Amino acid sequence: MLLAVVADCAGLEGATPSFDIIIRGGTIHDGSGRPPFVGDIAIRGDRIAFVGPRAPGPARRVIDARGKAVAPGFINMLSWSGETLLVAGRAESELRQGVTLLVMGEGESMGPLTPAMRARLIAQQEEGMPYAVPWTSLGGYLDHAVARGVAPNIASFVGAASVRQMVLGEAAVDPDAKQLEAMRGIVRDAMREGAMGVASALIYAPGAYAKTLELVALAAEAGRCGGIYATHIRSEGDRFLEAVDEALAIGRAAKVPVELYHLKVGGHANWPKMAKALARIDAARKSGVRVTADVYPYIASGTGLDAAMPPWVREGGTDAWIGRLRDPALRRRIVAEMQAPGDWENVLRMAGADKATVAGVRTAALQPLIGRTLADIAAERGISPEEAAIELVIADHGRVDMVYETMSEANLRQVMARPFVSVSSDAAAMSAEGAFLRNRPHPRAYGAFARVLGHYARDEGLMPLSEAVHRLTGLPASVLGLADRGSLRAGYYADIVIFDPMTIADRATFAEPHRYAVGVSDVFVNGIAALRDGTPTGAASGRVVRGRGSKSGCAPSRSGI
Repeated sequence: MLLAVVADCAGLEGATPSFDIIIRGGTIHDGSGRPPFVGDIAIRGDRIAFVGPRAPGPARRVIDARGKAVAPGFINMLSWSGETLLVAGRAESELRQGVTLLVMGEGESMGPLTPAMRARLIAQQEEGMPYAVPWTSLGGYLDHAVARGVAPNIASFVGAASVRQMVLGEAAVDPDAKQLEAMRGIVRDAMREGAMGVASALIYAPGAYAKTLELVALAAEAGRCGGIYATHIRSEGDRFLEAVDEALAIGRAAKVPVELYHLKVGGHANWPKMAKALARIDAARKSGVRVTADVYPYIASGTGLDAAMPPWVREGGTDAWIGRLRDPALRRRIVAEMQAPGDWENVLRMAGADKATVAGVRTAALQPLIGRTLADIAAERGISPEEAAIELVIADHGRVDMVYETMSEANLRQVMARPFVSVSSDAAAMSAEGAFLRNRPHPRAYGAFARVLGHYARDEGLMPLSEAVHRLTGLPASVLGLADRGSLRAGYYADIVIFDPMTIADRATFAEPHRYAVGVSDVFVNGIAALRDGTPTGAASGRVVRGRGSKSGCAPSRSGI
């Protein structure tokens, strides 16, 4: 075993233990970014009881952490684990990297739900991965997931697209004053249930139909309840700078902090825009706008073929979308728009068909296509890549998950070097078993956090290890307004990871993504061992982490917003 239990009750026979666990002699990175120190951490119940050179008193279990790094549990700022947690609550792909908090809700959240939204959630479930949907609210989902048993803590934003669907359905229309007030009320309710804020995803329908003023209103409501505005901006390609400007403008107008999800720019011609975008973000931060961002440490993105089709095609939901794709006249128009520059985000044009690889499908008959490029599939069928994309969506009756190679390593490093940038997986937590193995997900699901610590911090020297730990812990906790997580301090929740700084590494690749990271030996979630000596314990250690609105309520509305 890498970490041995060296004593029980500190070797004092008959003594009453002062602590449940002492982690002895590790190199402590407390989450602040300050230089580490060698010392002890003691746990009593679900809290850290002591951090310092030598823990006073005996413990029921003492772990020898000499030569290991001890850090706060890592926080995943953008997780898509809402569904997978209901079928695989161990979240092994995340747990084995030291992640103890998954934050969900980009664009669409697991609640609130209308009856129609609930029906769609049930209908879109993957084969072999069914789950019940007894909740209707966001808080109801969070409570249900924890009641079923999850290893990590969970939190969520309320999705701006979900709020929109509650009132407007999936139509490309603007809300009137009464509808907008109803949408604000939905945000307010979600904030009181514990949402971290409101989050948009502005390249996907129906979120793409929202105009700036609508987003300002929802963001302001979240801000009144102590939350933030997080966003997958409207363009990460040809209109990247305009999209960054919109996000910053929303923050200013709503007087709310802004989190830029997976900050990146795609398409070779667009790569030079990153330096300009960072300059604009720096200027906004200096002017008083609280702007932060997160990143996943890869130069390929992962999304669906829906991101290759114009937004109008997707109005009205999946059935309406498929109906339009089947219509010969509309299909010709769709292909023409996919092939030409337009005023919408086209990830396929950005990458090229030879850099667009099928990663996940729901239909068993399409499984042989996983791992093949859209260019290859199109050539085999004697059609254009755009036609091939349409055929795949029709056959799978859904988005079809893809990996698109669009980004620059130099830009990735430039973004990661900024002190306000944390880390996300932008992926679902999963396990290397069962139905998960049918698809070939982006390796970020299994390796994002270990890759930052191993490849970028240790091997490439992009930042000191203590700074890298801060980006995974103290920084995101501060962004989310968490008062008692993200740091190794007495009184904080005992979310703790122990890892070997010399061996921690990602092992997942695009060809073989279902490979767990290595180097993490022990993970505690709320003082409970969720990973012991590299093996999941199966403990249902996770809890709901709620935002400030659930504790303090919401401030009175500000006029003019």
